[in-house]
Amino acid sequence: MFSKIKNAYQLFKNIDLGQLDKLARKVDLPKVMDAFSKLDDKQLSGLMKMLDGGKKKKELPPINGDFYELDLRLNEEDRALQLKVRDFMEQEIRPLVNHYWLRDEFPFEIIPKLAELNVCGLTFEGYGCAGRSSLMEGIIAMEMARVDASIATFFGVQSGLAMGSIYMCGSEAQKQEWLPAMQRMELIGAFGLTEPEVGSGAAGGLTVTARRTESGWVLNGQKKWIGNATFADVVVIWAKDLGDGEVKGFLVRKGSPGFEVEKIKGKMALRIVQNGLITLTDCVVAEDDRLPHANSFKDTAKVLQLTRAGVAWMAVGCARGAYESALDYTRKRQQFGRPIASFQLIQNHLVEMLSNLTAMQTLVYRLSELQDGGMLRDEHASLAKVFCTLRTRDIVSQAREVMGGNGILLEYDVARFLADAEAIYSYEGTKEINSLIVGRSITGFSAFV
Repeated sequence: MFSKIKNAYQLFKNIDLGQLDKLARKVDLPKVMDAFSKLDDKQLSGLMKMLDGGKKKKELPPINGDFYELDLRLNEEDRALQLKVRDFMEQEIRPLVNHYWLRDEFPFEIIPKLAELNVCGLTFEGYGCAGRSSLMEGIIAMEMARVDASIATFFGVQSGLAMGSIYMCGSEAQKQEWLPAMQRMELIGAFGLTEPEVGSGAAGGLTVTARRTESGWVLNGQKKWIGNATFADVVVIWAKDLGDGEVKGFLVRKGSPGFEVEKIKGKMALRIVQNGLITLTDCVVAEDDRLPHANSFKDTAKVLQLTRAGVAWMAVGCARGAYESALDYTRKRQQFGRPIASFQLIQNHLVEMLSNLTAMQTLVYRLSELQDGGMLRDEHASLAKVFCTLRTRDIVSQAREVMGGNGILLEYDVARFLADAEAIYSYEGTKEINSLIVGRSITGFSAFV
């Protein structure tokens, strides 16, 4: 009986006399109190919970796109580096990324901070580079793209394509001149392969030409979609040698006469990346700035093979960022008095997204294991690029769907992931070209024109 009186007291203790008077005009208080006296402790407790707004706030599981806990395969040092990069992206990049993405501008102030992570040229030996595994290089690409694919792309051009070209195809003197400063991000590089009329056909159809002269080489033609080109200190230009018809690589320094860059505007994806249209008009390059170990497109392809694996990891990061953003949103968004994450159709979308993401993660982990074991082939990287970019498209689309109208607002991030996924889908070889590389491997027949 005492507990019933106590519970009844709890119901009315915060009501002042004025409120009690108003209540008495609406209900028969003696009758209400008589009804309370007939309730048992369990019924009174349930009534109290209802008046308190229901049950205590449910403790939800942490948001983690690594459902199979692949991170547990990392050693302590590698895991620490992963979390260091994640913290940098969350603290330094996430607060500003939508501002710069919307304005089609690059946040140059982040470059010194990014350099402090000491992850540029991660897999290379010497020249200030760490000599770490390809797996860690992929994980870093994923962590960057998980917050913003533009920053991941900027970094991939610098650390992978530009530095990789010099590391794999350059002379020792060129490596000493460029790589240490690029590793510290004091100098920025770009990679010029794609042309206005030549994308997938770069292997045999480059229109930028290189003509040997007594003073070096003269380059003519245009390159398009070249990331970092508007501010790079050095651009690796791939051109067809008019002498032997082979593709060769050249280091074109910033400010070289005959070298002009026009920023590409109006992009709907990767808007922070500063892509340029390069025009070369009798641009003279010294023999000392020709990459001596780049003498055919096969040498170019070696660089692309390594970075194509990185693009697959970027796709995973983009997809993971979209999934985690969508999951967080659906747990907070209320409709019909409940979080929409409690609805069956929303959970179905989330599970489909997580299934694709988990398949992508396991694939790229194995891809990097092959790379670290010296077993990586073109078709391995191409299959990963095809599958991961396709599945990323699916994931970002479903992420936008579960967020309804808010899914198209930058403030919720998924709209940016949705747009950026389209660029990742196309660059470093389209789905069709990479499919033909895999198809040639498994059938023994080449379907290329």
